[in-house]
Amino acid sequence: MNPNELLSEIPSLRRYARALTGDAWAADDLVQDTLERACTKQRLWREGTDLRAWLFTLMHNLYMNQLQRVRRQSAAGREVDVDDSEVELIAPTLPTDTALDLQRCLLLLPEEQREVLLLVTLEDLSYKTVAKITGVPEGTVMSRLSRARHRLQALMDGAPAAAGLQRAAEPVPLRRLK
Repeated sequence: MNPNELLSEIPSLRRYARALTGDAWAADDLVQDTLERACTKQRLWREGTDLRAWLFTLMHNLYMNQLQRVRRQSAAGREVDVDDSEVELIAPTLPTDTALDLQRCLLLLPEEQREVLLLVTLEDLSYKTVAKITGVPEGTVMSRLSRARHRLQALMDGAPAAAGLQRAAEPVPLRRLK
């Protein structure tokens, strides 16, 4: 793995991580964890394959593992440390412009729809590559993308039907541990 190739993917990784988490600090941590995992697992990457897709797969898996850990802790009734739960922090709810409104609406989409939407539209990846990254069939990618686009449009328009749309997993109430 060429270090320059790896470095050239950092802006894309940061953009995707920021869109996933909605928080700059959590996004930077996710990118750092992804790069660390890529360096320690570089023997698993095959020369000639798509490095970008491999890195996005690593990030996807790390992010999903973080979400599952937070949900397990919440279900067990344990207090969750804010510093360990940046992925659940939500963007400001008082949008002052379209960009903040878009960010808020993206965070309202279910995880699987948001991931597919961001990978296809923001990162310009093919359905086949997104299917490989997320581990689902191409048809599922297309279906999730279609649902995500319709749901996002409804949320952006503020349609009454959007009022019933909620995140797949409500945010965990966070308390700082002493």
